[in-house]
Amino acid sequence: AEFPAVAFKACTQQQSRNLKQSRLSAATAPEEVLSGGACVGADCLLRVLANYSRCGEVKTTLTVGVVGYPNVGKGSLINSLKRSRACSVGAVPGVTRCLQAVQLDRHIQLLDCPGVIMSSGAPPDAAPLRGALAPQRLRDPLGPAAAILRRCPPEQVGGG
Repeated sequence: AEFPAVAFKACTQQQSRNLKQSRLSAATAPEEVLSGGACVGADCLLRVLANYSRCGEVKTTLTVGVVGYPNVGKGSLINSLKRSRACSVGAVPGVTRCLQAVQLDRHIQLLDCPGVIMSSGAPPDAAPLRGALAPQRLRDPLGPAAAILRRCPPEQVGGG
């Protein structure tokens, strides 16, 4: 009741309007629905948001910020709930450059935020590994590549 968790899969369709939403919950959806392009779990998430917008018997306006690391699907989540391409999405970090408000219905507004990277004190080579930099923008790709190799067991890296 205090910290609800909802299983959710964003829509991966390419059209701009009427993005599909499956009526099945993510827990009961068969594999072919989960692997398809339709959104799964939207009904449950929308119910949770609607419940938060109620204050006793009165409906109030709810503003929800969608915050997270770059390229985790913040815009895709909003587009799936809105059932249209309200937010730009892309495969590289930095598509969302400023805060964008999307009105979901009369009582719920969602805020699409640029990706957030918390400073971890990690070496600069780790920034691309956290999605903070697009690979195309790297001056020297060898540092991040070496950081990846240091994390992998040698038997997984060797060609054999």
